Formats: sequence, structure tokens, C-alpha cells
Amino acid sequence: MMLACSLLSYMDRQILAVLSPMILADLKLNAEKYGEIISAFSVAYMLGNPIWGAVLDRIGLRRGMTIAVTIWTIACGAHAVLSGFLGFGVARAILGFGEGATFPGGLRTACDRLPAHQQSRGLAVAYSGGSLGAIITPLIVTPIALAYGWRAAFVVTGIAGLGWVFAWRRTVDFSAESGASRTRRIILPDPFERRFWSLVAAYGVCALPIGVILYLAPLYLAQVIGLTQSELGGVLWLPPLGWEIGYFFWGWFIDRFAAGNARPAWLFWSFAVLGLPLIGVPRFHGAATVLGLLFWSMFVASGFVVGSLRTSALAYPREQTGLVAGIGAGSWSLIVAMVLPSLGRMFDRHHYANAFLFAGIVPVIGVLCWHALTLGFNPASAPSPSSS
Repeated sequence: MMLACSLLSYMDRQILAVLSPMILADLKLNAEKYGEIISAFSVAYMLGNPIWGAVLDRIGLRRGMTIAVTIWTIACGAHAVLSGFLGFGVARAILGFGEGATFPGGLRTACDRLPAHQQSRGLAVAYSGGSLGAIITPLIVTPIALAYGWRAAFVVTGIAGLGWVFAWRRTVDFSAESGASRTRRIILPDPFERRFWSLVAAYGVCALPIGVILYLAPLYLAQVIGLTQSELGGVLWLPPLGWEIGYFFWGWFIDRFAAGNARPAWLFWSFAVLGLPLIGVPRFHGAATVLGLLFWSMFVASGFVVGSLRTSALAYPREQTGLVAGIGAGSWSLIVAMVLPSLGRMFDRHHYANAFLFAGIVPVIGVLCWHALTLGFNPASAPSPSSS
């Protein structure tokens, strides 16, 4: 069910990206305005992640996920009746806030229900719905949009969200979710701790290429490679496939070689080096090569997600598991919100090389920051949570 939840969350957010050439043309918006709409989602998503993480730690998965998915489902369906920049910005913000519960819920489920040596793989299963959603969204929504218009696609995914809420309430056994498994107060993150900023660096900064590829690859493939909306629907699943495979591969790899390592510097530096080929995307003009590079970049970036959350779960107390995922995904969303309008402006000016250079170098900077922040850090000496 958590896999299905993350799948729906990415379908709801990816509709706008997949259909962006059609929607922007219909609403007469440019790439910079598109970036600002995505930023509205990202800022709200950034705020929602730690809030929902703390709420789920407090009230449990059953009630928390029901409320969150209902909120974002209504917001997604509302896109079908909107026709302007402001309306889309507000709807995306509400969607982003609700979806902030997705990954805190996934990490909470993996850590609550699985033994330690299986938690990275459990995390991969729960989170892989996001990449799977990004894979299947173009295959599902493109035919709907071409046949009935782009607004119909938002209606279909809104109905799917309501179906998930019903199934969540009816099929999952919550008898093991007692008050003893949850905190008695809402615990918020302490931004003055090194472990907080190390998680921001490892997840928020290093996983930035995922956001860049998700939101800007459709525009790049349309503007530079010359693919039509119909052709985009047939190939946009390829880069997220790397993300999907990466979750499972790196989940297994980390469980096998770094399960108890709170500071696997060799692993993070390997990710940073392996991700550098993203810089070379503008040097190639064939769709197959470009898609292959985007596939590889998302495969590598997914390792930062799994690795950062697994190491941070060791650094934080068990009762703050949801909060850990909230900090990671929230910081990632904030950074995406900060950079996407500028990258959209680069796209409007056809400065594609600068955009991909930035996206490829940022993870290296993130690992440098993470390396410095975690020097001499001992998880056993981490402070206990403070209430708020």
C-alpha cells in the first residue's frame, strides 16, 4: 500500500511535467512561469514533509495517511477546472503539502515492520512507487490527454487517489499500531544539529538531479531533440526506470555492504563521481543517447536517497523515523524550488549546457558538505529529541 501511495503521489505531480508542452501552449505560459509553478509545489512540499513526518510519528500511519492523501487528491482533481497561472500555483501548493506525507510514511513503515537487515530494501519498496509512477505516468496520461484533453488526466488520477484511501482504510491491518509505537508529542527537527544538515546535504543537495530530470526533461526533449507530445509519451518512462531500478539495487547493496555504517564516505563519493556524466547531455543530439544519460543519472541519484535515509535513521532515535524522511524529502523539495525557476530561465534562453553543468556538479558539492559535517560524528552521542 505504501508503494501504491508513492506511485499515486508521483503520478499526480508528474502529470504537469509530462503534459507540460501541451499545457503551457494552452495556457500561454513560458518555461520560467512553469518553473515558478513547480516551485510553489516544492516549497509547500518542503514544509509538508517535516510536518507530516512529525504528525505521523505522533498520530500513526492510519489516520495520518488518510488525511494527507485526501488533501492531495482533492487538489489534484482541482487542476481539471483551472485555467491560469495563479490557480495552478495554488493547486500545486496544496498538492505539494499533502504529498509531504508520502515518504515519511514509507520510511516509518519500513522501520516499524521490518528487521534492521531488511530495512533498506523495505525502504526501496515503499519509495519505488515514486519512480514507478514516473515511469507509467506518460504511458497512461498521454493517450488520455490526446483523446480527451489534458484536464481529463487530472480527473482520472483524482479518482485513483480516492480509491487508494478506501483501500487503505479497508485492507491494511493496523492492530499492531498501538500508542506505544508512537511518540506522545510532536517532535520537530532541530536545525542547529550537524546530523540535520548532513541529511540536508546528502539527500536535499545530492539528489537534485532527480528533480531536474523529472521536471525539465520533457521540455528538453521537446525543444532540443524535437519530440512531439505523442513521442514523449512513448519515451519519458525510460529515465525514471533508472530511478526505479536504482532503488532496488542500492537498497540491496547498502543492506549487503553498509547496513550498519553511519558514515559510508566511500559510497557517497562513488555516487558523486558516477553522476558526473549528466553534464554531457547537451553534447549529444540523438534521443537514445540523451535518454540513456538521463536513465543513468537517475539510477545513481536514487542511491543518495536510500543511503542518506538509511544512515540518518541510525543517527536519529527510532521514534523520529518519520521526521528523518521529512527532513530529507523536504530539503530536497526546497532546493528544487530554489533552482528550478533559474534553470527554466536558462531553458528559455537556450543555455542548456549551463543547466546540465549545474545539475551534474551540485551532487559533488553536496558530498563535500556531508563529508565535512559528519567528520567525527558518533550516532550514539546524538542528542535525544526535544519536544515542541
